[in-house]
Amino acid sequence: MHRRNMLQAAISTIGAFFTASGADAAAPATTGKLRVVYHLSDFDRANFVLVNIGNHVDGVGGPENVTIALVVHGPALRAFQTSAAHPGITGPVVQLARAGYELAACGNSMRAQNLTLKDLLPGFVAAEKGGVVRIAELQAQGYLYIRP
Repeated sequence: MHRRNMLQAAISTIGAFFTASGADAAAPATTGKLRVVYHLSDFDRANFVLVNIGNHVDGVGGPENVTIALVVHGPALRAFQTSAAHPGITGPVVQLARAGYELAACGNSMRAQNLTLKDLLPGFVAAEKGGVVRIAELQAQGYLYIRP
């Protein structure tokens, strides 16, 4: 009976070691605030993504606990045009800009759609090299990628 207890203890210790090792490997490489980049290219998902970002901020206890970048390209840029944006888009964008989050519009998509930053809701900056390049740059800086 004593040997069985020793074996169970050894197995438990080994299991705990591997569990802890796996948890360490899955943990973000950076410490401090979580950094996340949201990727949006579908016009019809703009509101959904903004709601996701709001839920994300609430879920971590507020904007002081997360750094978020939203990178928009392709057809989704139309949802953020000042002339066409509805309050469900405008309100959250204003909140994100006030919180200091990056709102990046793909420079290639802007050129293809004949848009300038003046045509977009306030708070956007141009990702001159392109939206996907900006996403890759942010990921290289340790940002986690989310495409809802």
